[in-house]
Amino acid sequence: MTEITREERQREDQAILQQFPILDGSFTYLDNGATTQKPQCVLDAMMHYYTKENANPMRGLYDLSIKATEAYEDARETVRAFINARAHEEIVFTRNATESLNLVAYTYGRAFIKEGDEIVITIMEHHSNMLPWQQLCKEKGAKLTYILPEADGTITEEMFRSYMNPNVKLVAMTQVSNVLGVKNDIKTFARIAHENGAVFVCDGAQSVPHMKVDVQELDCDFLSFSGHKIYGPMGIGVLYGKRDLLDKMPPFLFGGEMIEYVTTEGATWNELPHKFEAGTVNDGGAVGLAAALRFVSSIGFDRIEERELHLTKMMMTEMQKLPYVHILGSTDPEKHHGIVTFTVDGVHPHDIAAIFDSHKVDIRAGHHCAQPLMKFCHTPSTVRASMGLYNTEEDVQHFLDALKKLREEMGY
Repeated sequence: MTEITREERQREDQAILQQFPILDGSFTYLDNGATTQKPQCVLDAMMHYYTKENANPMRGLYDLSIKATEAYEDARETVRAFINARAHEEIVFTRNATESLNLVAYTYGRAFIKEGDEIVITIMEHHSNMLPWQQLCKEKGAKLTYILPEADGTITEEMFRSYMNPNVKLVAMTQVSNVLGVKNDIKTFARIAHENGAVFVCDGAQSVPHMKVDVQELDCDFLSFSGHKIYGPMGIGVLYGKRDLLDKMPPFLFGGEMIEYVTTEGATWNELPHKFEAGTVNDGGAVGLAAALRFVSSIGFDRIEERELHLTKMMMTEMQKLPYVHILGSTDPEKHHGIVTFTVDGVHPHDIAAIFDSHKVDIRAGHHCAQPLMKFCHTPSTVRASMGLYNTEEDVQHFLDALKKLREEMGY
């Protein structure tokens, strides 16, 4: 992409910031890996739905219910196009990425994983892409195997192949680590898994908001992501699944809407994707998510990736000059995808976050729902700064100013 001038960047920054009402300049928000702020267009879309179209969708023959149904299914089509799924039937709305992954584990896993089978994940997984497989393996008598990456989080093709064997029936892997920021080669790993006869589950919670994700190009069998991490509302998530697999899977939850016909003895299930969407759906959340995806598309991932990389380079370059600061993962900013996780000698991560908060800089401290990775990295907890498309050079400078004052304020 053509390099832009500082003046052009500042104009772009202001144009983007003006679309986020909460970002009023009173604080610096660098916790986008946990959740993102919402642009006005998302708030407007949800307000329009609740004031002009709100009704129980798919169950009423009156005009308002029909509008609600159309709004919900239009949102599904927006998601389908955004990740380039083949058909709208392959898009299931959930509460979040965690529920999406649990859905696969409880339905596909219980139906097709047997005693003696093996599931392969990485030590880098968020607990949401670890605990469902742990519990499934305990229930089924299957084996759970962890891929251990290089120190910077890299998993090579050769390394991945070494974990494949005829017993491996499922591989679950994050596309981007929520701690190290490293990107896994999902396309290559999914191909190898398929050659081995295994199904591939991709956690896209940290990738879908920051880069173009094409499920047909990746050829993953399932992909999950959350609306609140991509500038949409909380309480709405997505599970993409290949149609032939979703067809074979039993329902996850039982009740209204997911049925075709019910008798006192049993029931038959609704067609896809409604088989997996029991009860009254989060129509307003789906509308908000669709608005968020349109907003992201209007900026474009080329610009988003360039913006976030520029800020990551600026941040890491200055951090690497401080001998008491230690960045987890690669020394190369291009391998962090907007996520910079670090420790500071002699200062507990919770104290770091508290001091940053006194400087009105919001960062995250703890184990980041990745305790096995923390153990692998030989640290119980860390601090994480994570970028969003609205962050600016001024935000990074505020972060660096607070970091440089940190040890002084701790009495060092």
